[in-house]
Amino acid sequence: MENPSMNPLAGSFLRRRGRGLWERMEEGWFRFRLSRPYPKRQPNEPLGAYGERLAAVYLQRQGYLILERSYRIKSGEIDLIAVWKQKVVVFVEVKTWAAPWENAGGPSDAVDEKKQEKITRVALAYMKRHHLLESSGRADVIAVFAGVQPGTRPKFRHFLNAFEAVGQFQMFS
Repeated sequence: MENPSMNPLAGSFLRRRGRGLWERMEEGWFRFRLSRPYPKRQPNEPLGAYGERLAAVYLQRQGYLILERSYRIKSGEIDLIAVWKQKVVVFVEVKTWAAPWENAGGPSDAVDEKKQEKITRVALAYMKRHHLLESSGRADVIAVFAGVQPGTRPKFRHFLNAFEAVGQFQMFS
C-alpha cells in the first residue's frame, strides 16, 4: 500500500527508478563519509582515548558496526567491540602512538601473551553475557599513529585476527 500523502507521480517515479536511485544515493553518502576528515583531538584528551575514537571512526568507514566502546569488567577491558558483516563479533585492542617510529616495531607489539589472555577472557565473558556463544568471534589489533601535529592525518595498521584465543578459553568457532 502506498503512502496516501505521497504524490502519485513521485510514487511511480520511485517504483520505476527508485532502486537505482537509492543505490546511487547510498554510494554517494558512503563516499561523502569517507571524504570527511577524522575528528580532532579534544583539549586535555588522553592520547589513548583519542586513538580509540579514531579507531572507531576508521572501523565505521570500513563497514563495521560498533557495539561497545571501552567495555570493562572486573577482569579487564576491551577497547572496541564491533560486528563485521552481521556475522563476526570483533574484539579490538587499540594501541596509539603520537607518530610512527622507525625500527621500533609499533604499538601493536605491546599486545603480549598476558594481554591476549586478558582480552580473550573478557571477550568470552561478553559473548556469554549477550548470548553470542554460537557466533564467530575474532580479536583484532589496530595500531593508530595519531598524527597530533597540525595538518597531519592519522595512520592505521589493522591486524585482522591478530591472535588465537589464549589460555583455556574457546572464543573462536
